[in-house]
Amino acid sequence: MTTPGTPAEPRPSAPGTDPFATGTDPYGTGAPASTPPATTRSGTPSRARSAGRTAGWGLALALLIAVTVILVLFVVFNGQTVQISLVFTDVQAPLVLALLIAAVLGALIASLAGAVMRARRRHR
Repeated sequence: MTTPGTPAEPRPSAPGTDPFATGTDPYGTGAPASTPPATTRSGTPSRARSAGRTAGWGLALALLIAVTVILVLFVVFNGQTVQISLVFTDVQAPLVLALLIAAVLGALIASLAGAVMRARRRHR
């Protein structure tokens, strides 16, 4: 409690927003205050960030190769011809074509539903 005429204790604020911060812990625990990460002047990413991006590209490439192999195996093992009943006609087509058409239509419906949900959230 403070007496009239004496300044009140400063309230803690979010890191980096206190204009009176001196670089030490305001509570006296001895821990240094958090400082923002250092940035380079030239605008080039640091080594850690660069290594993370390289690992990300490697992971993306491995994932792409795995998906491609699975897709090729899927096409090879689902090559038989099936009869597809459309609204007005029946057609003969490879099973893989029917499955891919169904997957594309499912993805289209899911993306449209996502767009509708985002639009509804935006208008709130």
